[in-house]
Amino acid sequence: MDSILALMQDPAAWVALVTLVVMEVVLGIDNLIFISILTNKLPPEHRERARRIGIGLALIMRLALLGTIAWIVQLTTPVFEAFGHGFSWKDMILIAGGLFLVWKATKEIHHNVDPIDHKEDMMGGAASTTFTAAIGQILLLDLVFSIDSIITAVGMTPHLPIMVVAVLVAVTVMLLAATPLANFIEKNPTIVMLALAFLLMIGTTLIAEGMGFHVPKGYVYAAMAFSALVEVLNMFSRRARQRSRASGH
Repeated sequence: MDSILALMQDPAAWVALVTLVVMEVVLGIDNLIFISILTNKLPPEHRERARRIGIGLALIMRLALLGTIAWIVQLTTPVFEAFGHGFSWKDMILIAGGLFLVWKATKEIHHNVDPIDHKEDMMGGAASTTFTAAIGQILLLDLVFSIDSIITAVGMTPHLPIMVVAVLVAVTVMLLAATPLANFIEKNPTIVMLALAFLLMIGTTLIAEGMGFHVPKGYVYAAMAFSALVEVLNMFSRRARQRSRASGH
């Protein structure tokens, strides 16, 4: 209790908390985009429940990992060496998660581009997914993103209470943003392709990180923000043309 009070009176602890909250929220965007795209393939009556379960699992996983910080830190210790790089368990988890994301995003892009797959998707065929399969895939990516998130937290502050608060705030933001983001993606089909491209880039970045090539997160998020801005301008342009045609000009 005394240590928590001391932290609350320490300005450096508040700076660390704000910084870590922002970092955790940004890292949660990747997780949220994947959950939104995957749950939108479920029947409408199951989507909200799947999102809540997916984000709930992300919270449980992050808090469980915080309780095993000593083990988490050991995940960065090299297990074997290949191609001049020492691979740790963290590296192998990031590579596996990255490969899964690249495979999943490529498959979804194929379903969106191929006319035959698009017909199957509308008919509820091969392009749809089951509730159990969706939760399983969300759980797998929750694990990858949670480990990345907690290792980032451990690297930024040694104080467990700050990490817990930051994770709780970040997951709360994810919970509040999940449905609006999923609805926005569903109502704007071109956003789906952009979001899948983001997942493809994130997957490639995870593989690169796992192979020992550091990719500054700022570059990745700057590219995502720029692409999103261009798409927003395209949406405004399309709506302006539609209004112009509707008014007969």
